[in-house]
Amino acid sequence: MGLVTSLPLGAGVRTDVPLSGYTTLRLGGPAADFVAAATAAEVVDAVRAADSAGTPLLVLGGGSNLVIADEGFDGTVVRVANRGSKIDCTSPGRVQLTVEAGEDWDTVVSGTVEAGLGGLECLSGIPGFVGATPVQNVGAYGVEIAQVLVSVDLLDRETTEVRTLDVSELGLGYRTSILKGTDRAVVLRARFELVDDGMSAPIRYTELARALGVRQDERVPVAAAREAVLNLRRGKGMVLDPLDHDTWSAGSFFTNPIVADADIEGVMARIVERVGPDVSVPKYPAGPGASKLSAAWLIERAGFAKGHAGPGGRVALSAKHTLALTNRGTATTADLLALAAEVRDGVRATFGVDLHPEPVLVNCEL
Repeated sequence: MGLVTSLPLGAGVRTDVPLSGYTTLRLGGPAADFVAAATAAEVVDAVRAADSAGTPLLVLGGGSNLVIADEGFDGTVVRVANRGSKIDCTSPGRVQLTVEAGEDWDTVVSGTVEAGLGGLECLSGIPGFVGATPVQNVGAYGVEIAQVLVSVDLLDRETTEVRTLDVSELGLGYRTSILKGTDRAVVLRARFELVDDGMSAPIRYTELARALGVRQDERVPVAAAREAVLNLRRGKGMVLDPLDHDTWSAGSFFTNPIVADADIEGVMARIVERVGPDVSVPKYPAGPGASKLSAAWLIERAGFAKGHAGPGGRVALSAKHTLALTNRGTATTADLLALAAEVRDGVRATFGVDLHPEPVLVNCEL
């Protein structure tokens, strides 16, 4: 760690802090300045101070969806560390859960399950902080944040004002929102509407329904849904474990590609040519005029098996799930991006489908 200085706002600032200790990939060079903001007010003050000084700024949460360059970040990193939550009854059978952005997401989900609140249980085991969930419209096992989110409080960096935005104003879509890909706003807290009957959201994901032994659209006790989701995620290396390098990742590195109906026939022809005429291709509706394909399925059929190694074996596809690119312990960000490029280019050459990275790339590109 570096020396301690102070920003104009008076908060303690550390210099030359390695960011590898703050990402689930355990990759990333140093931050020139690093501030841990323990309250929403401190987050606001730190961001306003950096913006007023014209300093490059990176707002850092749980680091589960970040790929940071080996060179690090030549500016100020503000670590969102505000914590706290409260529950308010809003109507018979429903409550509103308000959570500060710096709370650990899975800890929050676990707490709702223990309290008999339904709605978040299928999002168990996802790493990261609460503030990132609306930005990404985080989703898993048939549930997305969009289905339970009510509103967010955020700092608008252009106006310097703290504002509340309703879920309808966030433009939530598949793994995206109006907040993604822009640094205009910083989420300070989020509100979710949950049910209080101890039962899950309807189980719509086939794999999860099978694991629970129920039909799709049935509801189950929230604890049962959480346990089944965690077991499925562990089997794919998607629950953080410091001793398991298959979890040293940013989760799913590529989003499932959306293919226009005008292009799908050509893609399917290439799949048949490569895989065979009797192949069953995972394909899902993705709105008018488009279909969503499985990135993991395409990666495997393009010749990249689980455990496929990148440069020097320092990075590899997870041995449990081909969508996770993992640090085997001594990797660099350059190693990771080289493997990502190999996979992306291989899928494009084989099937004519472009894969796009899901994590945010900081001071680097693919």
